[in-house]
Amino acid sequence: MMRLGLETAGALALLCALLGTQCADGFRKIRYSVPEELDKGSFVGNISKDLGLEPRQLAERGVRIVSRGRSQLFSLNPRSGSLVTAGRIDREELCAQSAPCLVSFNILVEDKLKIFEVEVAISDINDNAPSFPTEELEIKIGELTDPGTRFPLKTAFDPDVGTNSLQNYKLNPSDYFSLATDDAKYPELVLEQALDREKIAVHQLDLIASDGGDPVHSGKLCIKVIVLDANDNPPVFTKPEYHVSVLENVPVGTRLITVNATDPDEGFNAQVSYILDKMPGKIAQVFHLNSVTGDISILKSLDYEDAVFYEIKIEAQDGPGLFSRAKLLVKVLDVNDNAPEVSITSLTGSVPEEAPAGREIALISVHDRDSGQNGQVTVFVLGNLPFTLEKSIDQYYRLVTAKSLDREQVSQYNISLKATDQGNPPLSTETHITLHVSDINDNPPTFTHTSYSAYVPENNPRGASIFSVTAQDPDTDKNAQITYSLAEDTLQGVPLSSYISINSNTGVLYALCSFDYEQFRDLQLQVTASDSGNPPLSSNMTLSLFVLDQNDNMPEILYPALPIDGSTGVELAPRSADPGYLVTKVVAVDKDSGQNAWLSYRLLKASEPGLFSVGLHTGEVRTARALLDRDALKQSLVVAVQDHGQPPLSATVTLTIAVADSIPDVLGDLESIHTPANPKDSDLTLYLVVAVAVVSCIFLAFVIVLLALRLRRWHSSRLLQTSGNGLADIPASHFVGLDGVQAFLQTYSQEVSLTSGSRKSHLIFPQPNYADTLISQESCGKSEPLIIPQDLLETKEDPNLLEVSLFL
Repeated sequence: MMRLGLETAGALALLCALLGTQCADGFRKIRYSVPEELDKGSFVGNISKDLGLEPRQLAERGVRIVSRGRSQLFSLNPRSGSLVTAGRIDREELCAQSAPCLVSFNILVEDKLKIFEVEVAISDINDNAPSFPTEELEIKIGELTDPGTRFPLKTAFDPDVGTNSLQNYKLNPSDYFSLATDDAKYPELVLEQALDREKIAVHQLDLIASDGGDPVHSGKLCIKVIVLDANDNPPVFTKPEYHVSVLENVPVGTRLITVNATDPDEGFNAQVSYILDKMPGKIAQVFHLNSVTGDISILKSLDYEDAVFYEIKIEAQDGPGLFSRAKLLVKVLDVNDNAPEVSITSLTGSVPEEAPAGREIALISVHDRDSGQNGQVTVFVLGNLPFTLEKSIDQYYRLVTAKSLDREQVSQYNISLKATDQGNPPLSTETHITLHVSDINDNPPTFTHTSYSAYVPENNPRGASIFSVTAQDPDTDKNAQITYSLAEDTLQGVPLSSYISINSNTGVLYALCSFDYEQFRDLQLQVTASDSGNPPLSSNMTLSLFVLDQNDNMPEILYPALPIDGSTGVELAPRSADPGYLVTKVVAVDKDSGQNAWLSYRLLKASEPGLFSVGLHTGEVRTARALLDRDALKQSLVVAVQDHGQPPLSATVTLTIAVADSIPDVLGDLESIHTPANPKDSDLTLYLVVAVAVVSCIFLAFVIVLLALRLRRWHSSRLLQTSGNGLADIPASHFVGLDGVQAFLQTYSQEVSLTSGSRKSHLIFPQPNYADTLISQESCGKSEPLIIPQDLLETKEDPNLLEVSLFL
């Protein structure tokens, strides 16, 4: 883009406008130049500078573009003070092929009412390629056209101007054509050598028109030269002489042969017609020639005895009259033209399937009107059928069975008899006989399998169809009428007919009662299928009926056992327990099977959310975090046990967990939780504490006695060693050492189970080790393990008050 600027007096005119003085109009024209196809908003010229104004003064002084007629092509950018394009400018649309292309408009300075004329020159770019008015041009040239003949071609058009417009034409190389142009404007096709349509019928050429732009653009015109035919070739037969042999008994109208002549010309010049040449005698009455197709057929029956050989002359002629000749030689052959005749003298319509071999079916006779070799006839049964022909007197044959027949394999036979003479070629005749095989009851009903398995869901409705059995009997009529029945049997002392019935006609089994998977899971049935023959035949089949489990039993919680009096058991959780500490375990079972018995456990409700967790598959109740002092002593959990049936069934159990550091703390805390409503409740708690103290004292006394016995045995053994007597034969189990006591104390465990809201308490010592309070580990020497009878280690009080268990 470039600015051509103001004229010499433009600056003076602008100065006059700014000073408010009058100036001549001729000094106010501004010129710019811009190429076409610029984007919207492209810079054209600095109008504010050319007007001698600052960009901000354009809006202040009301500078705007005024034009008439044509749509606005340019606009002012008040921010930059420049003249820009208002849209895409197409030079060809504005000015066609005229050059130069100028666009004029006026700019008004509104505050001074001054008009400035602006002229913008639109320069051309090579944005258009030469194009032809059609994509394909068809030219027809006769094949006898003289070389050097010219044929005008379509011209191309390029809307660009100058070097960007059309400059030259080019033709792709060809042996038959060249290109001639008149000042590169009007192309002509020049024939270089004579055409031959039979050699090349169509010539494909490409005419390329190119402009002079950079880059060069071009357009293509496809030229299709069609060579018109001339009658320069006569018809030619495929053979100069044709030979054909024909039997004397061919029917009238039979096509003997088709003669063919071809003409390499086309159209009317290649239309070939056939003509029979003048022939003597009866030839024209015996043969016919189709003038269009060349088919030669018979008009009259041939007879070998009348004529053995025919010679026929044929002409082929094209449309304008060129022709050629050929010859046809016909040889007549003698044939055996009488076929044997077969007639059925006697026939039996049906044969029972148990009939023995040799059973007579039909009596037939054979005759041939020919004589000699052509009249000698042989007859046989077609196919691999159980029948044979036996020669009788003269030309009679008996058709008999070759073996016993089986109706279940083949119930009907279509017997084909073929009689053939010994002529050359031989003639034959076929006769068909239909034979039915009557049935006898020789097949029992059969099941597809000897045993079947059926499945029925439990809790099925009474009378529901549960299975269908089907037997097949290859016999027919009554011999194939099947009835079904169940064999008598019992299940758990009850007849099977009380559970299952069968439809004797259809073989459909029905349930007479609703099955319970938990009562029985399968039963065996024997189904009998009998036909109605005389005597009847039957077969058996074993049906195994399996009852499928349904989710009709909810989970049953085994532990903790649900209390009879409605109270909830209490489990102990030490306050010092780490996260994951096993508090207790919920154990449940489900009477169903499969996924109906797959149980999952979840914590349904908790007095302290997030303190305890329940194993999804194990039911183990564990601490989810460390117990804090602020956690309540009594924690209540509701655990739900759910199976995986559809729909799922569930059961819940409520657990009460007591949080404490030791047994006395448990008792004291529980006492504070369960404040007695009357003096009897406090007495009960007192009795419990006294009982625990008494048991602890008894246990300490027992340990002291064991230590005394150990010291006594040790002393005795030292005395024996001093006297020289060996103790090797004394069993080691007679000695009790401190290690045994310590092991015993380490296995001592306790568990507390308190019933909320009840005066009864159940105490079992959990797992703390009391050995350290009784005897120092350093003072215990190595000794043999201590063996204590179980009945000496258990002391039981009233179960409603206290239970202490010592575990070895």
